[in-house]
This record gives sequence, C-alpha cells and structure tokens, in this order.
Amino acid sequence: MAETKSNPAELKMAAAAQSTAKERLTYLYDEGRYTELDAFAANGAKLCGVVTAFGYVGGNACYAFSQDVSVNGGALNRAQAEKIAKVYDLAAKTGVPVVGIYDSFGADLNDGHEALNAYGELMLAMSNLSGVVPQIAVVAGVCSGTSALLAESADFTVVAEGAELYVTPNTGASAENAAANGTAALVASDDKAAVEAAKTLIEKLPMNNLSPVPMYEYDLPSAAAGKDAKSLAEGILDANSITELYADFGKASYTALATLGGAAVGFVATNKTASALTADDCSKIARFVRTCDAFAVPVITVVDTEGFEGGSETEAAGAVKNMAKLAHAYAEATTIKVSVVTGRAYGAAFIALAGKGANADLTYATEDAVITPLAPITAAEFFYHDELAGAENVKDKRLQLAARYSAEEGSPVAAAAKGCIDGVTTSAQLRDTLITAVEILAGKRISRLPKKHSNIQL
Repeated sequence: MAETKSNPAELKMAAAAQSTAKERLTYLYDEGRYTELDAFAANGAKLCGVVTAFGYVGGNACYAFSQDVSVNGGALNRAQAEKIAKVYDLAAKTGVPVVGIYDSFGADLNDGHEALNAYGELMLAMSNLSGVVPQIAVVAGVCSGTSALLAESADFTVVAEGAELYVTPNTGASAENAAANGTAALVASDDKAAVEAAKTLIEKLPMNNLSPVPMYEYDLPSAAAGKDAKSLAEGILDANSITELYADFGKASYTALATLGGAAVGFVATNKTASALTADDCSKIARFVRTCDAFAVPVITVVDTEGFEGGSETEAAGAVKNMAKLAHAYAEATTIKVSVVTGRAYGAAFIALAGKGANADLTYATEDAVITPLAPITAAEFFYHDELAGAENVKDKRLQLAARYSAEEGSPVAAAAKGCIDGVTTSAQLRDTLITAVEILAGKRISRLPKKHSNIQL
C-alpha cells in the first residue's frame, strides 16, 4: 500500500487546532500552561493522534501524553508510539514523572505488525521506568486491548466515569467495575476530575526514586482519631491532605496517600468493622506498600484486625498465597515502616503488618490494644481447657477465659515486656508518636543481598 504523503500547510493547521486532548493537558499543568513536543509528527497525511508535552505540576516538572481520539480514533501507530516513547526517554534522563491520558480505540490496523512492535517497545519503556519515576495513567475514554495493559502498568490508574478499560470488548468494563476489582485506584466524575486527581497524586509523590518526599505547609487534624479506619486517618494525618485509594476494593482495609507533619506518607489501616482481611485486602495493601517503597515514601500502618479470612473455601482459593504476598511486601520494603496496634492483632496478622524488624522499624500500641500469638477464643480452648470442660455455660465461660487471656497475656505492656513492640502510647498522643518516629527514621539506610528480584508469587 502506497503511503499517503503529508501536506505541511495542512499539518500546521491541524497542529494549531484546539482539541480535547490538548484541553486535558491544561487541566494537568499549573495555570494550564505547557510546551508541546513534536507537534507535527505525522502518520501519513494526518497527525499521529497524540499530544505530548512537558510543564509543571505543583511547581515540579512533569511529562505527559494525551491521546487524541479525534484523529483516526486515537489509534496507536508507529509514529504515535515513537512520540510517546520519546516522553519516556526524556523522563528517564531527567528523573521526571509521566502522566498518560488514554483515549483510543486500539491499534491502527493499517500499521499491521508495526503496531504490534510499537506496543512492545512502549511496554518495555514503561517497565524500565517503573519504580524510577512515578507514572499515573488517566483513562478518559476508551482504553482497549494492549493499551489497557499499558495503563494498568502505571503506578496508579484513574478512570473517568463513562470511560472503558478492557482487553476484550463487551465485558462490562465500566469505571465502577474497575474500582470494584482493584484495577482503578480512583474513579472520577469526568475527564477533568480524573486529570486533576492524577495531579493530586503526582504532588504527593517524589519526583523520582532518588528524590526526597514532598514537604508542605499543613493544618492540624480537626478532630480526634476515631475507631474506624477513615476517622483514624482523619484524626492522625494532616487536615485536607488525604487521598484515599482503592476504596471500593478490599473493604476490610484502607489505603491513602497523605501528609503527616507536612511530609508525604502512605497510610494503611485495617477496618475495625471487618472481622478479617480478605484476599482482595492482601493484594490491595501489598500493591500499595510496594508502590510507596519504590519511591521511599514512609508507610504508616494502623492495625486492628482478627487476622486473615480462613476456612475451606478461602484456603482452596489460594488465600495463603495472598497472605504471603502481603507479608512479603512489608518484609521486602526498605522504606520507613512504622506500625501501631490500636485494637486486635493476633498471630500472623501481627507479624505481617507490625512485626518488629522485618515488617516494621518501630511498632507501638495504644493502651487498649490486644496482641497475642493466638486469637483469645482459640487460646481459651488451648490454655484453659480444664476450666472450660467443667463449666455449666460453656459459651459464657469461653468468653470469660478469652477476656482473661487478653488482659493477662495480650496487654500492650506484656507485649512490650517481651520485646514485641517498642512502646505504648495513647490515642491522644498517637499523631505525635508517629511524627516523631518518622522523623527519627529519616536517615534509614539498608542494603539487601544482591539479586535480580525476589521470587515470591505476586
């Protein structure tokens, strides 16, 4: 097939025209100002269907690309891929974040096998840059096929309502589904809100893996820390700084980026109202901790859970693999890790989320915490079997013995005496305790054994 040649005058006119793709970039950059790259890059007689640019987000440099669905449906072709790849190359050289705004119906079939090669090269570029600079994907329209793999390879994916993210067509790939299955970190009301959400995430992350975490002016929390995960976060973290992530996925846990004493942190909490962490919760927390670790963002973990969901069905579904994934994410992370037990922390859950040394640099507990190697009900059967056997009301007696075990063996003072935690604090002192802990650990340095990567199943 003969290639259609471009007309310079027509290309100049097309490049100067306004478009939704360009408008979305104004939502991202400070004061809506940016510098476009390769404005005349063409695929045959038309522009290649993507706008690439650099500018400032929150005062810091940021690269971005925005697919233009008005040009051949935003279809990815060789010229478009090369234009996007240049953004990744520049980001790698300068250590600057990348925001990708996806709105395309897939590959340009006229490019045939070249489009397949182009996708492969972009996947390699994204992979090489993963963990080096933050990458945020915004799904503003259709994001299908291999483009969906590219978007989900970013550190966080934001999906606008009405947008579609899928590999296979007609699979009910709505923004709501993306939130429910953990594909989307955030769902926004429209494309503008989605880009602005990406901007918020960029502002809470370091420029790259060698940069310090962002520091901001801050306001004190407006209320005392409550008991559920969300109100705990609002009582501990700086006011108006919290961006909750994956809210509709793994509802027994809570993850957020925020600031604490002005410094960016990742915040993890188990939900007191849920009895146990599910496989989704394990995946959610593990993914979040690994992202924070990649950019040396301190991780604050608040623990109040009976443990991991168990039983024949969950075990058959491979629940232990997800538990191991969570424990490994904490153990592997070299960023600052501070944990505090505010309620229940039994056995494997305590070890995975708050265990001293491997999974936490410093571990605290509030005065009403219960830290035990066994769930108190189980311990009542094991340690007080003789007393339980002679009881008139076995159920009530079991509860009494469980309460005794919690008070005698599970108190935070007993845990501190045995070296399981580093100190006991109060709910009122919790914020100050955590700020001090993060500050004293600021100089943390740790080396790992040389290897390509760990091999825990993720």
